[in-house]
Formats: sequence, structure tokens, C-alpha cells
Amino acid sequence: METTIVSYLSARSSRDLIVRAHQEITRRWWRKRSEFDVFASPLVMEEAGRGDVRARTRRHRVLRDLSLLEINDESRAVARRLLAKGPLPAQAEGDALHIGIAAAHGMEYLVTWNCRHIANAWIRPQIEEIIRDLGYEPPVLCTPEELMEE
Repeated sequence: METTIVSYLSARSSRDLIVRAHQEITRRWWRKRSEFDVFASPLVMEEAGRGDVRARTRRHRVLRDLSLLEINDESRAVARRLLAKGPLPAQAEGDALHIGIAAAHGMEYLVTWNCRHIANAWIRPQIEEIIRDLGYEPPVLCTPEELMEE
């Protein structure tokens, strides 16, 4: 699970209709999370710890019972390759690391609302090819909506 999920779960309902819809979908998916083994990472913890104190506290409440995947040499190597080979721009270092952590730990999915650099249909094939070239099976990069059976 990437940080946008935690943010959408813990934030007040947005005035923006699209964001509010994403928040509601995320909350519905979260209620079904027992169907999945949900993990976060120290990077998610770090990103969730930024900003307003109250919001930070709400985000950490969501994360407190999740197991964390470590940031290891393999996950860093995947991230570096994603940045070097071009599907992700240099400023998307954190996004590359989220993908690298999921790939290196053999996660089936990386759930996110970051559709610019992670769950993006245009760059997904390049990301998957790079991860496979490194000897890993790429996680499915998707939104919570894509994991809903309804």
C-alpha cells in the first residue's frame, strides 16, 4: 500500500467531487482489507509523518497495525533502474522506491491513487519490463477501485 491510500483513508471528505469519490472507494476497499495481506513500508511511514500534526496522527493510526516491508538493497536497485531507464522522472524518486519495495518483496499488488507515476497505463508496460529484466515479477499497479469485486 502506497501513501495516497493512507491519506485518503484518514482525510476529511474533500470538496472536490473526484477526490471525495476516491476517498469513498478507498474506505470501501479498506473495509474489505481482510481479503488481502496489507503491507506498508518505512517510506509510507515517513511520508505519512509529514504535514499537520492532527493529520499525521490520523494517518499513523491507520498504519499502526500493518506489517512493514523493509527498504533493502534490492528495492533500491529496482528504484534506481526505474529512474535511470526513463519511465519515471528524477523527481519521482519516492514513487520509484514504492514500486521497488513492492517488487523486491514479491507483492502481488501495489495499491495507490498516484496515477501519474505509479498506476499509469502509459508507463506501466515499461515499469513491468524493467522489473522483469531484474528478475522479479512486477506487482499489479492499481487503485483500490480495481480491487473491488462489485
